[in-house]
Amino acid sequence: MTGASAATRLHLPGSSPVHRLPAEVKIVAAVTFVFVVVATPREAMWAFGAYLALLAAVWTVAGIRLSWLAPRMLIELPFVVLAVLLPFAEGGERVVVAGISLSVPGLYAAWGILAKGTLGVLVSLTLAATTAVRELPEALARLHVPGSITTIVVLMIRYADLLAAEAHRMRIARLSRGDDPRTLRQVGATARGIGGLFLRAYERGERVHLAMLSRGFSGTVPAFGPPARSTDWISALAPSACAVLVCTTAWVTA
Repeated sequence: MTGASAATRLHLPGSSPVHRLPAEVKIVAAVTFVFVVVATPREAMWAFGAYLALLAAVWTVAGIRLSWLAPRMLIELPFVVLAVLLPFAEGGERVVVAGISLSVPGLYAAWGILAKGTLGVLVSLTLAATTAVRELPEALARLHVPGSITTIVVLMIRYADLLAAEAHRMRIARLSRGDDPRTLRQVGATARGIGGLFLRAYERGERVHLAMLSRGFSGTVPAFGPPARSTDWISALAPSACAVLVCTTAWVTA
């Protein structure tokens, strides 16, 4: 696999107005939207429905289908499991639902995790679907993100598939030698394999960094294209501005 295949899995090519917006304005809009969702009181359930409606409007303009989003939402499953357990594990006031005693604070906590976590994942997927990976370095540079962080993010995206392929080759090599990683007695071998993969990743990172330095890399990613226009900022931040209004109303009416 290559870095391009990683981009293909999350990026949905298109020519919609959302796709054409500069990456830096979409990043700021997405981060703002997520912060607003997190700041919303969990008791204001209507507000989360309003956020979902705003995202649905963006999906309509960008041509993003629910059938594309649904399988990529599986990354949220660990948080769903945690949310399901909270009404049983929390203390405080209890309520009986279908003959089962549940914690009221646990129910609110579970709702908060599900609602805010789901919206956060949906915002991230929307950003990834409409923004190509190659646009990220310049966008982060325009946002004045420290050069070291930009470099780490770019290399992580570029070499994630290479490390996954390396781990797969190591697993095949173990299996071809009669190893069964599913048994408990192979825990030590699995740990050594993870350590070996870490060392290989570290060595590969050193080689790549030296190669970059030999080609004149100065530690910062230059921005070549024109900066985003004021109309781009207004268009990208419009859903976030609506979200801020919803959040403010939720706090006022709480």
